[in-house]
Amino acid sequence: MENPQKKSKLRIVLTIFLCLFLLLCASIFAIHYHVEKSSKRDIYTQEQLVQKGKDNYQAILILGGGIRNNRPTPILKERLDTGIFLYKAGLAPKILMSGDNGSIHYDEVSVMRKYALEQGVPSEDIFMDYAGFSTYESMYRAQYIFGISKMVIVTQEYHLYRAIYIARSMDIDVVGASATKNILSGHNARLFREVIAQSKDFFSTKLKPNPTFFGDRISLEQSADEVYKQSED
Repeated sequence: MENPQKKSKLRIVLTIFLCLFLLLCASIFAIHYHVEKSSKRDIYTQEQLVQKGKDNYQAILILGGGIRNNRPTPILKERLDTGIFLYKAGLAPKILMSGDNGSIHYDEVSVMRKYALEQGVPSEDIFMDYAGFSTYESMYRAQYIFGISKMVIVTQEYHLYRAIYIARSMDIDVVGASATKNILSGHNARLFREVIAQSKDFFSTKLKPNPTFFGDRISLEQSADEVYKQSED
């Protein structure tokens, strides 16, 4: 015969776990709502930003989105095309590519640079952040390494809310340019991951952990050709 006391304890434990789970879900939803509501007003299409006009932006920050066979993935291509469009429209004098170059076999930023060069962007205006391993680190390094205080962030709309929220925590004046052109494969999974990432970076903006790498500071006032020639030397 089953012990009633043991059954009662099990019910209490399950109730506690259920309450904790519901509390966690409510917290994640509350953070998601807060991040998106606070950033939504500063998200524009590329056409809206051009119509809005120049506003002393120092750079257009294009966030990495993956490479395949040394070419941009469809997500990254959308970001690059949007950023290049804004650059050619004169919205900012420089482009900052930020992505993952964590190994010699994966150099996202160089692929991004090559694509921009193929589209006619002068090499002197393309700066590269090889250690943009996450959205948080890209924003941290944009401010700390490149001295940016005002910029345009380019990525898909679902990602822009978090990127803008983090940038503001770094005291960067930002607007977001939505690179969303199509609903690409895996979109729902990316939306789910983004909600979780918003909660993670909500706390990152409060705790301000250091990025994986720091490095020498780089001024966007100079030619990018000079910067990377010196690093090669």
